[in-house]
Amino acid sequence: MIDSKQSDNFISLSRQLLLAMPGKVMGSLANTVIYVCEHTEQGALGLVINRPTDITVGDLLKRLDLPLSLEIGAREQAPVFFGGPVQTDRGFVLHMPAHGYGSSIQLGDIALTTSRDVLQDVAVGKGPEHMLITLGYAGWGAGQLEDEIAQNAWLHVGATNQIIFDMPPEERYEAALAQLGIKSAIMLSGESGHA
Repeated sequence: MIDSKQSDNFISLSRQLLLAMPGKVMGSLANTVIYVCEHTEQGALGLVINRPTDITVGDLLKRLDLPLSLEIGAREQAPVFFGGPVQTDRGFVLHMPAHGYGSSIQLGDIALTTSRDVLQDVAVGKGPEHMLITLGYAGWGAGQLEDEIAQNAWLHVGATNQIIFDMPPEERYEAALAQLGIKSAIMLSGESGHA
């Protein structure tokens, strides 16, 4: 992860949601909601939480040669998400409760785990009550995210567990906007106005 030493005027967006502004964020991150796992002066790392892939949790576990027990239940059909364009062959699990696994990082009441042990638990019907599995992540170098925000590329709002884990993926963008008092993405413009 990123070194967390920070100066006095730095404002961290860790544990916030980033909302891609229409017309400003293009390519694979257009129209995304990103949970910022870590943001320091050295850069930021986040996971896209509203872009399910056609890969299911069951598919992923089978690819990892993890035998599935009957106890896995409906989780087998849950989607794996596109987490971002960096290291798309690497898995990340956002989960709660924030039970510690081999490589868990505590993010308040959520944890981010990259080790296989959390998936081994899921395969046998154990594991975290709430989880979101992604392949890949979104990353920014030092000052890059701050520059993009200054150019109106991203809105940010406090993250809620309900948006991350409970809401259908296609409703997460609008739900995060609603926290800002914006009723629809149609109200947004990538252009900034000047008086």
